[in-house]
Amino acid sequence: MARRILFLGPPGAGKGTQAAMLSRALHIPHISTGAMLRDAVATGTELGRKVESVMAAGDLVSDDLVVAIVDERINQSDANCGYLLDGFPRTIAQAEALNDAVVNAIGTVVLLEADTDELVARLLKRAEEEGRADDNETTIRRRLEVYHSETEPLIDFYGDAVIRVDGMGSIEEVFARIMLGLAAN
Repeated sequence: MARRILFLGPPGAGKGTQAAMLSRALHIPHISTGAMLRDAVATGTELGRKVESVMAAGDLVSDDLVVAIVDERINQSDANCGYLLDGFPRTIAQAEALNDAVVNAIGTVVLLEADTDELVARLLKRAEEEGRADDNETTIRRRLEVYHSETEPLIDFYGDAVIRVDGMGSIEEVFARIMLGLAAN
């Protein structure tokens, strides 16, 4: 049976880190739209040029572009046994478009929850360590606002498929909570 898992949570909650670990544990691809978009910007592709200013402002890339990217990726052969989506869908419209494109696109939603002050501190630290221009305090706060208004409604959209996980603590502690949640689901 294919495992189709979506990671939800505010920026800095640890979605990318946890999704990468779970991807290795379940032997399914970790599909991160953020990483795919940042790579497109870094390599100067046509897509990268289209989305660079949007991302720098902390806004969401248009649904049609992101849906097309994800649809193409999840239809690759390595995703036949399942996948972990990280960073998509981010809006109800994207979730509906994903459902239109892929039957039973999401089976389980892992929601990582964390304190806002901790999120800002994590993202500022990451910006310092990785030199990510899209992680300054103004942009971080804007991204958190966008998350609350645009992405948080997905919690109700996915309803019973959502597993709430406390994202505070060590990487290993959070991963253990995710594994317990998936085992109980």
